[in-house]
Amino acid sequence: MKTADYKQIADTIPHQPGVYKFIDATGEILYVGKAKDLRKRTASYFGSKRNRAYKTGVMVKSADRLEYTIVDTEQDALLLENALIKKHQPRYNVTWRDDKSYTYMCIKNERFPRVFLTRKVIRDGSVYFGPYASKARVKAILDIVKKLFPLRTCTYDLSETNIANGKFKVCLEYHIENCLGPCEGLEEEATYNERVDQVRNILKGNFREVRAHLKERMEAHAANMQFEKAQQIKEKLDLFIDYQARSTVVSHRVIDADIFHIATDKKRAYVHYLKVIRGAIIHTYTMELVKNLNRKKPLILALAIDHIREQFNSTAPEIIVPVDVPLREDGINVTVPQRGEKRALLELAEKNVKHFLFQKQRQEINRGGRQSSAERILKTLQVDLNMDEIPWHIECFDNSNIQGAHPVASCVVFRNAKPAKRDYRKYNIKTVVGANDFASMEEIVYRRYRRLLDEGESLPQLIIIDGGKGQLNAAVQSLDRLGIRDRVTIIGIAKRLEEIYFPGDSIPLYINKKSESLKLIQQARNEAHRFAITFHRQKRSKTLTSTELTNIQGIGEKTAQKLLSHFGSVKKLKQAPREEVVKLVGAKRAELLEGYFGG
Repeated sequence: MKTADYKQIADTIPHQPGVYKFIDATGEILYVGKAKDLRKRTASYFGSKRNRAYKTGVMVKSADRLEYTIVDTEQDALLLENALIKKHQPRYNVTWRDDKSYTYMCIKNERFPRVFLTRKVIRDGSVYFGPYASKARVKAILDIVKKLFPLRTCTYDLSETNIANGKFKVCLEYHIENCLGPCEGLEEEATYNERVDQVRNILKGNFREVRAHLKERMEAHAANMQFEKAQQIKEKLDLFIDYQARSTVVSHRVIDADIFHIATDKKRAYVHYLKVIRGAIIHTYTMELVKNLNRKKPLILALAIDHIREQFNSTAPEIIVPVDVPLREDGINVTVPQRGEKRALLELAEKNVKHFLFQKQRQEINRGGRQSSAERILKTLQVDLNMDEIPWHIECFDNSNIQGAHPVASCVVFRNAKPAKRDYRKYNIKTVVGANDFASMEEIVYRRYRRLLDEGESLPQLIIIDGGKGQLNAAVQSLDRLGIRDRVTIIGIAKRLEEIYFPGDSIPLYINKKSESLKLIQQARNEAHRFAITFHRQKRSKTLTSTELTNIQGIGEKTAQKLLSHFGSVKKLKQAPREEVVKLVGAKRAELLEGYFGG
């Protein structure tokens, strides 16, 4: 794979954890790798060759394309990499010589349940938590759990009959206080099960119940002046804060299933496929289809499912999809999950297919031939904001006032991604009293587009509001009053984190900080702010200098503004000591002021 080929897709690779695959022209997977940040990790293969291993260079040169799968966490990336390497055994990966599975924590289905680590999931009613990528880390957590809640480790059959007959004797674990002796009937089953319930809460991440349970113990130690023991309990509890390690890519509940999700644009549909065998994702694939006769999503998805299952010889008994689909195969369990691990897998497929669609759209823009930089930027903006039209005409609004004084506003216009300064407009706020940015925004947006409609002028494709949800909602009210809400796209941009807000959507959009489309939005916002501030300063300056001081022969506007800025008002200037006035404007002008004010 050439560096030039990578650069064409580099901007579409996300800064998210995931797994990437180098694939040759025949479709063989050459290498599987994991990444905390997919873009940074894949870029390292196409940087300087000086520090790159020879084998790595050969692998990259042999590759025809790069594919990747997004996951939620770095741990999920590790688990998915493990599963894919074992399944496909890529030529350039270190061979996995063992067939070990992942580590789980088991609460055994038995009287006086044991809690232990295992690599085997036995379906006998026992409860399993995991998988966990690091056995050492989870073992340390298990040790702390047992210190907080002493449980047995022996494999005795602690039936009521065996205990009553005295079949067992306490062991060393009892004498070192790691077990309370249920084998000899020294502990009631109900009390033991209470501790098991607390262990289960910890493994589920339900720390509230655990804290309530431990709080009683801490208070009891404190009441007995055993402050060190109380502090030890608190410190151990803090270690569980970052413990829970639920995984999306490995499950002990979803055993053998095919997961599909679909995304579409005007011409094509894309279906992402996750293959789960023995609870682990072992294959990912995205299929592209051309839409004919405007087929609806369920029909397109059903067609893709039949094709993909046949292509990969899948006999999975369960299919997980976002909507119910009509399938040709009989005896297949079609699931549309609403929660749980199946829903998490479906959301993972959704995330990947949406990003694949986004990547394809960006590639279409980059392949646009000899398009101008303005066209490229505007097409990118169209994709980022999911607009139906290219925003050739953009308008941006901003307010300016100081504690409600001299409220003004500005509207700047961009055509073909460049400022059209002849079309800039500035506004004096007429209907709003005091500092009310929302009402001011509503007024100027209404005035602007009321006039454009009256004069038969074209509306912009994109309106940008400098501000967050409040200013945006105020502007939308004006568009609703004018009946043009559906004819334009309107967004708000908040300054703090550069979030993009859409009407009615509480979750903002974050565009890549290096994206040309975000830079264009920022340029329009900054230009509107500059234009509003300039107008506000002009208006304030005019107010300051339009005083009786300018009526004095020999006192100009600059001197008057200097005096008012220093003293604050004509009244205070009259009361000021002569020495202070002389020091500020000189003796000659001070004498003119004394003469005017009557000495």
